[in-house]
Amino acid sequence: MPAGAQAATELTGRLLVTTAPRAPAQAAAILDLDGVKLAGAQVPQIGLVSVRPAGHLGLAATARRLRELPGVRSVELEHRHQLRFLPDDPALTTPETAPGTAPGTPQEWWVARMNLPAAWDLERGDKAKVAIIDTGIDSGHPELSGKIDQAIDNDAKPGDGPATGDENGHGTHVSSLACAAGDNGIGIVGSGLNCRLLIFKTDLSDGSIARSIVQAADMGADAINMSFGTDGNAPAGKAISDAVDYAYAKNVVLVAAAADSPVQEQGDPANVLQPAGTGSDLTKGLGLSVTAANFADQRAPFAGLGSEISLAAYGAYDEQLGPAGLIGAFPGNPTELEAGGGLFSGDAGCACRTQIGGDSRYAYLQGTSMAAPIVSGIAALARALNPDATAADVIRVLKQTASRPAGSNWSPDLGWGIVDAGAALTAMTTIDRTPPRSKLRGPKTVRRPRAVKLTWSGSDPALPKLHASGIATYSVYRSTNRKPYKRIERTRGTSTTVQMRAGSRYRFYTIAVDKAGNREAVPHRPDLSVRVGR
Repeated sequence: MPAGAQAATELTGRLLVTTAPRAPAQAAAILDLDGVKLAGAQVPQIGLVSVRPAGHLGLAATARRLRELPGVRSVELEHRHQLRFLPDDPALTTPETAPGTAPGTPQEWWVARMNLPAAWDLERGDKAKVAIIDTGIDSGHPELSGKIDQAIDNDAKPGDGPATGDENGHGTHVSSLACAAGDNGIGIVGSGLNCRLLIFKTDLSDGSIARSIVQAADMGADAINMSFGTDGNAPAGKAISDAVDYAYAKNVVLVAAAADSPVQEQGDPANVLQPAGTGSDLTKGLGLSVTAANFADQRAPFAGLGSEISLAAYGAYDEQLGPAGLIGAFPGNPTELEAGGGLFSGDAGCACRTQIGGDSRYAYLQGTSMAAPIVSGIAALARALNPDATAADVIRVLKQTASRPAGSNWSPDLGWGIVDAGAALTAMTTIDRTPPRSKLRGPKTVRRPRAVKLTWSGSDPALPKLHASGIATYSVYRSTNRKPYKRIERTRGTSTTVQMRAGSRYRFYTIAVDKAGNREAVPHRPDLSVRVGR
């Protein structure tokens, strides 16, 4: 099956009939019905009888006859379920061998833990775009080479190469956690599966970051990832705040890594997206400030906490045991992270490089920098699934559906919890931001003054996989002799009767409002014009 395709739910050709549990009389009556024979699973403990029509009867006719029998509680078509989509990337199934790793843990253990296969069943991200503002990208990496829509160099540091190169290593790793190619039989997969990448190489100056945010928004990014920040000792600059406002107004979901130390002040841009004191309020914030969780579903000891935290994603396994972080793509060239120094590392170089299938262009890194791009990829999936939804919709849904202890809400350690991609995308299917449609009909001419019946119909369209809320009300508007339109009725019905006067001309249209509050636009032309004779 082509990438991005999804098979329709298959019917087995059988009917599932439920009766009272252990009710042999009802089961016998079902079998006495002409044209029915047992087929499939029989479960008397719950009163389930599976049958198949025989002879000339079809499924619908057989179901109607079965529902008429005494003691039958329900009759339904039997469906065949599908296995959850799981890409064939080796890291999803290859056991992690680092000492101290829990038995049965694969290298990319966080994929299943964040319910991504369920999200990919709904949306595989073919049209999703994630912008990565970072140290560039190894554009020749097999996980990333076919994923880059555009790479822009906003790095003014002398000696640094183009955006399609990555001297540091951080940008390549971050990009792969969001959008590494999935289902290609090699390496790893990113949370956004088939998502595309917009790469902005930065020197981390305020102006470079602001320019990158604005460019990403103008280029149609669904999400912007920022795995960097300040210590928060100085207020966020107006340039970055204005750029965030600009992108948010264009419905881009902005994601920033929280601090990589256990502090309450996350620094900007995280504290611009989720200002101090607002983390526990679902309605507050311009994006998501992401802290790091570990394999034990706790905040990683190195990660930021407090009222500027929106939610969490996995950014570490364990600080003493198991792998030294999340596995991701890494440049083929020597990196600053390995040598020590550079933008994102301390004094000592990391011993982080590893192999998958003999390819050494992978590495284990841990941090809030790794947690944020996973969220960015999921946010882009949500926007691709429901492109009419707003950035605020996506931000709220990711928080509301995050995994957390039963009965709890926001906490200073994990914010609203650890992101649950499957639950988030399922919730996105119920958000209705598409206006309904309606059309009024009636006679175009009336020979004499009289009461005339007008009728109308409406629909509440929805994109595939989304659920429309349904029309709540219709408003009928009338103009008499070219005077301004006035509403003459608001109703749930689909008809009304109006009195028309001799020699007058009337124009009518309807406006539908759905249950989500979306209102149909005023039409450019009336639905109906009526001339009344004398």
